[in-house]
Amino acid sequence: MTTVCHEESGSMSAKQDYDCVVIGAGVQGSFTAYQLAKHNKKTLLLEQFVLPHTRGSSHGQTRIIRRAYEQDIYTQMMGEGYQLWAQLEKEAGVTLYRQTGLLVMGPETSGDYPLVKNTLLKNKVPTVILSRDNFHQHIPNVVLSEGHGALLDVTGGVLFADRALKAVQDQFQKLGGVIQDNEKVTEIKPGPVVKVTTSGGVYQARNVVITAGPWTNKLLAHTGFQLPLETVKINVCYWKEKTPGTYGVKQRFPCFVVTGSLESKEHIYGLPSNEYPDLVKICYHIGSKTDPDYRDLQTDTSDIDILKRYVSRCIPGLVPEPAVVESCMYTLTPDRHFVLDYHPNYSNIVIGAGFSGHGFKFGPVIGKLLCELSLGEVPSFDFSSFKIRRFQSHMKSAL
Repeated sequence: MTTVCHEESGSMSAKQDYDCVVIGAGVQGSFTAYQLAKHNKKTLLLEQFVLPHTRGSSHGQTRIIRRAYEQDIYTQMMGEGYQLWAQLEKEAGVTLYRQTGLLVMGPETSGDYPLVKNTLLKNKVPTVILSRDNFHQHIPNVVLSEGHGALLDVTGGVLFADRALKAVQDQFQKLGGVIQDNEKVTEIKPGPVVKVTTSGGVYQARNVVITAGPWTNKLLAHTGFQLPLETVKINVCYWKEKTPGTYGVKQRFPCFVVTGSLESKEHIYGLPSNEYPDLVKICYHIGSKTDPDYRDLQTDTSDIDILKRYVSRCIPGLVPEPAVVESCMYTLTPDRHFVLDYHPNYSNIVIGAGFSGHGFKFGPVIGKLLCELSLGEVPSFDFSSFKIRRFQSHMKSAL
């Protein structure tokens, strides 16, 4: 599918020309490439590992999809997000979303819970407020902590992550897009035409989009720029049901988020048993700092200790010891909001980064926005909250 333009003198590599090169084939990069191909742009999607892989932030069978957020911008973005997910389902002919509802629990008058409640009601998202009296009728196998409120974001549910990633990559290729996996980027040379050198070839493009997750700053170093990003390793824990099916999808058990608890101020989240029979996925929404190339050397389990205490106290139908522990990574910004912006020195390099452990569900919307930025179009929504300039004070210390 690629065309050889000319041989570099003294080099075995042939330069290959594209309208756009997207670096990083996780959910954000894959949707960006797919959108560019939809706009008839000759697009290359580069991935350093052999696909599919479990080394980054987009793997695994499931993610939560929700409109329950503290900030209007995310709730509003997900209004379009659901439509775009449905569009991909239709195009690919596969099921990518199961509606289970999302249960949100937390201190009723402080922290994030009242903010989520207000945002849902203000944006007219279908929401059921549960009282302490009727909570156990609807959610019989969970203990609602004293002083906590509970609500159900009716639109919430499960995204089938691995299946979604394959679906969007397949659609990208059907549109004529090219995926090169097992090619690590070794150099990015900015200019009116950007030259991207990898372990497998040399590519040129008028536009480049960097969506490299935990490896973002390693790539940006080639351009003389760094973002204030921190990579953490997440222990993805699965907990065995004492009675099989108690917390299952078939029992209509919802996904859930706890915005604060006796055990921690950080969020705890869970998904019903489905992907592994009789195992419920419950995780702590933060981890310990790691180098993405040496992720498995990070062996901190303090988060698992917190989860054990929470499960023991609030989810009595589960064995309070994880049966399976897998690994994922979050790439955090200081404010936990995304970076979607032009490179400050090169307007033909666009950056999507810092998805801070809550970006997967936004993949279709972020792909659309990064495509619009790359094409120089007016963005379809206000992305001022995600601009790099908000980090000016952080970047002085990061450089």
